[in-house]
Amino acid sequence: MTFFYLLVGFVIIQRLLEVLYAKSNERRMKSQGAIEAGAEHYKWIVLLHMLFFVSLTAEVLFKQQGLGPAWTVFLAIFIIAQILRVWALASLGQFWNTKIIVLPGAPKVSRGPYRWLPHPNYIVVALEIAALPLVFGAWRTALFFTVANALLLLLVRIPAEETALQELKE
Repeated sequence: MTFFYLLVGFVIIQRLLEVLYAKSNERRMKSQGAIEAGAEHYKWIVLLHMLFFVSLTAEVLFKQQGLGPAWTVFLAIFIIAQILRVWALASLGQFWNTKIIVLPGAPKVSRGPYRWLPHPNYIVVALEIAALPLVFGAWRTALFFTVANALLLLLVRIPAEETALQELKE
């Protein structure tokens, strides 16, 4: 269980640091005239991520099992996702945020993974939500939150972000 606490603790600390970085970027961008879009759905994304950690912890503690079958494969996927996360975050730099914040007149970022993919960080999140629970055999959490995250991203978040970016170009 020590590995579980270390890994999940690492991810939670990482998320908290990302929120602080996003807040800093948000303040700076808004001082330059940036506009927030899609604010009405942001609370659902935050809730989904909070419930993910609650569900993961509950499932792992309730089952009182160690590592899941093929845990090394899922841990490798998780580690690859972390590398992609840092690459995506570094590529966006001062424009990275957990919210949809667009700065009129700013060019669309097309370096790093954004050269090939429009939303690489969402792929990272999908990989993490699927792989992290499976490291510990928590397949119910992996299944439920992978589907919930996909629906939220595909039906709400990505269309809102695409609309905001399109309006920026006009």
